[in-house]
Amino acid sequence: MTNRLAEAMSPYLRSHAEQPVDWYPWGPEAFAEAARRDVPLLVSIGYSTCHWCHVMARESFSDEHIAELLRRDFVAVKVDREEHPDVDASYLAAAGAFTRDLGWPLNVFVTPRGHVFHAGTYSPPVPLRGHPSFPQVLEAVRVAWTERREQVVASADGLARAIAETMSSTDDAPLPETGELDAAVEAVEALEDRELGGFGTAPKFPMAPLFDFLLTPREGDAAGRGVDLAQRTLRTMGASALRDPVEGGFFRYAVNRDWSEPHYERMLTDNALLLTAYTRAWAERPSSWAVGVAAGIAEFLIGTLQQPSGGFGSAQDSESIVDGVGSEGGYYRRDADGRATLDPPAVDRKVLTGWNGLAIGALAEASTVFDRPEWLESARWAADAVVENHLGSDGTLARASLDERRSDASATLEDYGMLAEGLLRLGLATGEVRYAEVARDLVDRCLSDETLPDDTVTDASSAAVAGFILPGGGDPVLSAQGMRIDGDPSEGAYPSGISSLGRASLLLFQLTADGRFRDAAEGAVRFAASAALSAPTAFGASLALAASLTGPASQLIVVGPDRVDSDQDEDRATADRAMRDAVRTRRDDVVAVVSERQAADWATSGFDVFAERTSRDGRSTAYQCRDFVCRLPVTDVAQLDAR
Repeated sequence: MTNRLAEAMSPYLRSHAEQPVDWYPWGPEAFAEAARRDVPLLVSIGYSTCHWCHVMARESFSDEHIAELLRRDFVAVKVDREEHPDVDASYLAAAGAFTRDLGWPLNVFVTPRGHVFHAGTYSPPVPLRGHPSFPQVLEAVRVAWTERREQVVASADGLARAIAETMSSTDDAPLPETGELDAAVEAVEALEDRELGGFGTAPKFPMAPLFDFLLTPREGDAAGRGVDLAQRTLRTMGASALRDPVEGGFFRYAVNRDWSEPHYERMLTDNALLLTAYTRAWAERPSSWAVGVAAGIAEFLIGTLQQPSGGFGSAQDSESIVDGVGSEGGYYRRDADGRATLDPPAVDRKVLTGWNGLAIGALAEASTVFDRPEWLESARWAADAVVENHLGSDGTLARASLDERRSDASATLEDYGMLAEGLLRLGLATGEVRYAEVARDLVDRCLSDETLPDDTVTDASSAAVAGFILPGGGDPVLSAQGMRIDGDPSEGAYPSGISSLGRASLLLFQLTADGRFRDAAEGAVRFAASAALSAPTAFGASLALAASLTGPASQLIVVGPDRVDSDQDEDRATADRAMRDAVRTRRDDVVAVVSERQAADWATSGFDVFAERTSRDGRSTAYQCRDFVCRLPVTDVAQLDAR
């Protein structure tokens, strides 16, 4: 038996390499083998920090008898959902026809043409409390394939067509108005657990994207209530068992309503988004609880997840060895002294492009607000590593890498959008236009022909969805099978590719005044508007983007001299410090503190909000603009308008 996973880029796949199952990685070879043998495929999807994935790996995939059943009757494919989110999304959509309890591990049975005819999640090795065993599931699928083939294939093909038709339909709803956004806040308020905090009952998830919406500055009767709700929830979460009090950072979710019994994996996505939430909560209302939680998250990102290459790993596992045996959460239940005697849980060292964009942007913004330059250096290090290793010479992105070895998995819209926004936030924090130039190129590559200048070459292999196209056309296996989902608006634990590109596009508009970027942002909102207003807790990023579009763009640019006179008088130095300190906590759409040379570089590169911005009388000079119409420059912090 060939070991095809031993050299896989994914640590999750490598963890299955020594099992007796004859695993294939995702790719055309597995489907060709299934067609040659005339057998179905088991496509088993999971990720490295998934608790039940670990359980099923130990109970079933390490069992010789079960492995023999799989070798005899199936071609088995193992997929890391973080490396191949498009594969996961496609099969999740299909699995919904067979089970309401979607999750991971996701085990789908497909024809050699890639169409799903059965799906489930965790199955025990023996029958348990009314649940069939995994061998029983395998036998039932084998019988269906051999004795009812025509019916199975027809059903699978019909399901594939139905999903394709559903996903190809477009939603071009109008932009949400202030009253509709107020109603969305009220709907979220109605779900608040007023006694124990958070939303709903159990299990309790952090719902990190939702805070972006609740904390977005906007007009509206319920806007202030949204901020209050975010502040209450974030404070409760920061004091709950969902947060690691020793090393900082948040766990994935809590099983119980009172936030107890967490699932102890710590994800890059959750923590990057929550760092932004606590940063903005503190900027809105400075408090010791917010700064403490934010600092803990930043230290977790840098101290635990950041890799020697500079990029951030995707997650830290929940399991570790305690007293000689594997323990779910045992490490995290120890205090600082107790942890010192244990090896920490493993980190999935895989560097994901989009997820790194979230962390880069979060650390860049937090470094400015909390005046922590070391966080900015970590963000810069990660950005340089991702751009160098994941951005190809043709301008397209790789989805992932491990130890600077690039995966052959196709990048997705979330990679382009999240990295672009992260680089824009980093460029504003550092004053370095090179990051914004890369971000603009990434977004330009994703804009459809209708929004691009006439001389721009785009990728004809990808269909436009909400005004965006995916460079490279996405996963070739899914494309060949008709299973590719080009525009999935769902956000789940983090923003979708569509909303991420919309956010990056809006920030580019606010920097350049180029109307095609605003058009792109509006298209992203329209695409998800109906679903977002109907289920606001599931579309926080889209609603935040919608809220940002309801008012004028607000820009605040502070320009200082290239050189500071060493014998500058104390009053002038004090005024400069006061100006910079005041700007740190501003909630304008664009906030930048740059030198005259940097401002000129931004302007030369086409970022018009920096045009003709200079310091006055050798002092830090603030330019306040609304939709690119600017007030007279000021050098006294007392003359700044509030935002």
